[in-house]
Amino acid sequence: MQSLALFDFSKKINFKNEILAGLTVAMTMIPESLSFAILAGLSPLTGLYAAFMMGLVTAILGGRPGMVSGGAGATIVVLIALIKSHGVEYLFATVVLAGILQLLVGVFKLGKFVRLIPQPVMYGFLNGLAVIIFMAQVEQFKIINANGAVSWLQGSSLYIMAGLTALTIAIVYFFPKITKAIPASLVAILVVFAVVLGFKINTKTVADIAHISGSLPNFKIPNLPFSLETLQIIFPYALIMAGVGLIESLLTLSMVDEITNSKGSANKESVAQGLANITNGFFGGMGGCAMVAQTLVNLNAGSRARLSGIIASITILIIILVGAPFIEKIPMAALVGVMMMVAISTFQWVSIRIVNKMPKSDIFVGITVALITIILHNLALAVLVGVIISALVFAWDNAKRIRARKHIDENGTKHYEIFGPLFFGSVTAFTDKFDPANDPEEVIVDFKESRIVDMSAIDALDKLSKKYAQQNKKFHLKHLSEDCIKMLKNAEAVIEVNIQEDPTYKVMPEK
Repeated sequence: MQSLALFDFSKKINFKNEILAGLTVAMTMIPESLSFAILAGLSPLTGLYAAFMMGLVTAILGGRPGMVSGGAGATIVVLIALIKSHGVEYLFATVVLAGILQLLVGVFKLGKFVRLIPQPVMYGFLNGLAVIIFMAQVEQFKIINANGAVSWLQGSSLYIMAGLTALTIAIVYFFPKITKAIPASLVAILVVFAVVLGFKINTKTVADIAHISGSLPNFKIPNLPFSLETLQIIFPYALIMAGVGLIESLLTLSMVDEITNSKGSANKESVAQGLANITNGFFGGMGGCAMVAQTLVNLNAGSRARLSGIIASITILIIILVGAPFIEKIPMAALVGVMMMVAISTFQWVSIRIVNKMPKSDIFVGITVALITIILHNLALAVLVGVIISALVFAWDNAKRIRARKHIDENGTKHYEIFGPLFFGSVTAFTDKFDPANDPEEVIVDFKESRIVDMSAIDALDKLSKKYAQQNKKFHLKHLSEDCIKMLKNAEAVIEVNIQEDPTYKVMPEK
């Protein structure tokens, strides 16, 4: 029952903030879901159904109150090729399979691995996402003529759209300085709506993108052959979608944790994302994940509980059923202005301010992740590349840290005192420090200040011991931690090393 708890009654909930935040989130989620559904060649309702179902399931079951999920562009972008080649039924099957994969990640508690993502990757991810959100709004300044050709707005249409967008941005920026009782985004949308209606201004509205009236989503099993061939087609797409969705969702969760100074559950969120996508696949939604922009709108509007996400989802459903004629009249300029301000707030300006204090490798990682995000729109690839580069930099830095202090005692035994971790990156430098041909008859390698980390280290010791054996010299390892000894004992088939027992010294004693 704990997972179904909609509210934490130990904390006071501001119902006014939650309701107003939910309404604002719904207003900003609709155009984005519509835009990405149309971009992927889907029915506009497929996008709205996704926004409703993702939002509702994750708001109720998710591991992070205040976080908003919907029909996010990040996940649908990776499926465009599948939709064009195989059709919408394969999309729904892929969304179900991606949901199952996400559910398994949560069940097996693998969500914690998001902690392996370094801060520069987070900066690059958010900065790249901010640029994508901003550029998506710039696209709204284009129109499609009767021949299907896309062109920029010109003349009075352009000036009106730009003026209304600027008015929206000004309201979002300055209104919180007057009062924070009502979300500035909602005020901006209503004011610009009123201006357009009052002065009968002819400008681009939501109706110019798509008509959004419809019925309740219906349960339907995807209509496609249940065969191994089908699985081979959809599995790669499902894997990428699940990865993108979880990375964006868990990074968003980390961001919300930081903003609210609280702790969410990555595994619980993974389960919720999975269940939401499974629901999408069976009820005609395009699937999705956490939405950074809408989450920021939600938090900026004062939401800290699950209620706002539920309100936003129900609002979208009501709009699908009865409110479409009203919503279709909202000027796109108002929504564009709100989303542009979200993009500006998403951008990590602190990463620019501290750039001269960051290591060059971190700057490179941040820029690389941002560029991959912007150019390829592949968030999973961007984060994966960032993590790999960071890991390689870490390995290189640690490889340079291995040192050996050498001395010969009164018995003529040579001692090598090793400092720094012995792993795949440092084995070459480690091996170069030894001289089997010219060393005395007995050699002791002291690991008091070192650690054997992986099989590459064991292999290096194996080869080193054989070199000393060929010279008929004794080779001892001293001061190994218990876990190192265990690793060496597990590798007895590939290594013959004389370990000098030292019962008084433990690096990692058994618990």
